[in-house]
Amino acid sequence: MHFNLMALAVPFFLVFIGWEYLYCKRKGLPFYHFTESVANINTGIAERLSDVFTSLLFFYFFRYLYVHFAFFHLQATWYNWLLLFLLTDLVWYWYHRLAHEINIGWAVHVVHHQSEDFNYTVSARITVLQAAVRSLFWSVLPVAGFPPEMITTLLLVHGLYPFFIHTQTIGRLGWLEYVLVTPSHHRVHHASNERYLDKNYGDVLIIWDKLFGTFCKEDEEPITYGLTKPLGHYSFLWQHFHYILELLHACAAAPNRETRLRILFGKPAAMDPGARVILEKKLLTAPGTASTTRAQRQYILWQTGFSLLLLFLVTLFSAQLSGVQCMLLSGIILVSLVNTGAILEQKKWVFYLEYGRLLLVLAAVGYHGQNSVTLGVVTVMVLLLTIYFRAVQTYYERFLFNSGE
Repeated sequence: MHFNLMALAVPFFLVFIGWEYLYCKRKGLPFYHFTESVANINTGIAERLSDVFTSLLFFYFFRYLYVHFAFFHLQATWYNWLLLFLLTDLVWYWYHRLAHEINIGWAVHVVHHQSEDFNYTVSARITVLQAAVRSLFWSVLPVAGFPPEMITTLLLVHGLYPFFIHTQTIGRLGWLEYVLVTPSHHRVHHASNERYLDKNYGDVLIIWDKLFGTFCKEDEEPITYGLTKPLGHYSFLWQHFHYILELLHACAAAPNRETRLRILFGKPAAMDPGARVILEKKLLTAPGTASTTRAQRQYILWQTGFSLLLLFLVTLFSAQLSGVQCMLLSGIILVSLVNTGAILEQKKWVFYLEYGRLLLVLAAVGYHGQNSVTLGVVTVMVLLLTIYFRAVQTYYERFLFNSGE
């Protein structure tokens, strides 16, 4: 039986997140806030889930380029590994810089900068769109002659390091500050203070920022994290797609093709901030003003834990699961993520998502069992849920929204 060992990334990262959280709690450091941490982790769950479906796709994309377009065919010698590391880090620098300086790049990267916290959970704020765009940049590596096996191996290691620089618990690191991207450097990158904007794009090595003039040292000025205009919503879908919609809105209002191209390839700072306000009025209702209750926090914790467990199992057994099973289980996870964002915003229509998720669970059970007893039980459950829909809805809303502290 083949297991996908990438599933081990889930408990690995959770251990370090838990350690940092407990350290901050013991020291009285206000670096973790419930809503921010949950939103960050949920984004990470979606990205890890998408990797189950896209990792092999990216590998074969690299292989196709290597076989058909490579200028050289380099061997896995120590100096080629070193060269690959340097080129990977350099390509990352330019991908990251352009993702901040060009609107179509910012549209897939903005999610990473939405959190107003800065801790290990923020490293999880990656989207599948960002992963796809990064792979397009890294496609120069197989064309340069590096085998896809070398590239994917190095990317796994290269992608691990940035997790550890998303923290406020580590200060400056002496002489390492001159060579590596440290937590201090990356705090500057995530700051929304004007003097820190568009600085420190490096992933592992800070030398590229110093070479290309984008380096800035952290000073004593208190850092404000997040976007220059905070998002103000915890909707899972809005967090992922708001800037893409803003671009589409701006392009629709543009008088000609040249203007639309200037919008897509222009700087994010030049975007009209009023576009988001217009779209929020059209597409969103204002989030509830009440803070999360104890019942809601407990429910969200249970739901997030369930999603993490399901993510771990889907990843671990991805080779054994059929396509239908993968889709059903992935649907359960994704609905749970949208569900959590709706609860954080006090949306009572979340019950309809709950109902849909339960139907997905019953469908998954029925598909897995595929015998008369299992299908009979599933049918009865669906009928009961349909008959007592309003009664269950009333109890659910009373428990989640009217239970107080």
